[in-house]
Amino acid sequence: MALNWTMLGPNRTPVPLPNEMTIANIDGGIELILRVPDAPPAQAATAGGSGGSKTLKAVGKITVTDKRFIFTSVDEPTLESLSVPLPSILSTKFEQPTFGSNYFTFEIKPAPDGGLTVGSTAEVRFKDGPMFEFVGILEKTRERAIFMKRQETENEEGLPVYTSPTEGSSTSSAGVNTVPVDNPPGYEV
Repeated sequence: MALNWTMLGPNRTPVPLPNEMTIANIDGGIELILRVPDAPPAQAATAGGSGGSKTLKAVGKITVTDKRFIFTSVDEPTLESLSVPLPSILSTKFEQPTFGSNYFTFEIKPAPDGGLTVGSTAEVRFKDGPMFEFVGILEKTRERAIFMKRQETENEEGLPVYTSPTEGSSTSSAGVNTVPVDNPPGYEV
C-alpha cells in the first residue's frame, strides 16, 4: 500500500505500530518484484503524459504482523520497504510454473499518496525457505484481519439511531424528566 513508509529500527527491522503483534519473520533470501501500472511521471520528466508502468525489484526480508505485510530490502534505495495492511491485499495466487521456481503473487489496494496505483501487484519468490508455510501463515492472518475489520464496521453501523424529543415534550413516557426544553437562565432570546 505504501512504498518506503515503514519505520525501520537501527538493525533495519520494522518498528511495530501500537498494539501490533509480529506473527512471522523470514530473514533473508526473499525476492520481491513490485509492478506499478500507470506510475506517475518522474520529477525530472516533462509535464503531461503518463509515466507508464514501473517495475521495482529487491532482495530482503518479510515480516507478517496481525495488521500488515512488510517487506524490507537489504540495500535497494528505490524499494527500501513495502508496507501493506492485510485487508488491502485484494487477491492472492500461488503459482507453480512448469519451468521455473514457485512464487506467490498478490494484488494491492493502493492508499492515497502511497506511491502505488490501482492494479499494483507484488510477486514474492523464496530463494530457499518455507514458501508453503509462509503462504499459509499470510492467508490465515489476512483472513483474520479481514474478519476483524468487518466486525468493527458492523459494530459501528449497528449502533441505534438517536432522535431528539419533539418540541414541548420534556418528559418521557415514564414521567422522568429527560431533556430540558426551556433555555437556562441568561440565555433568553
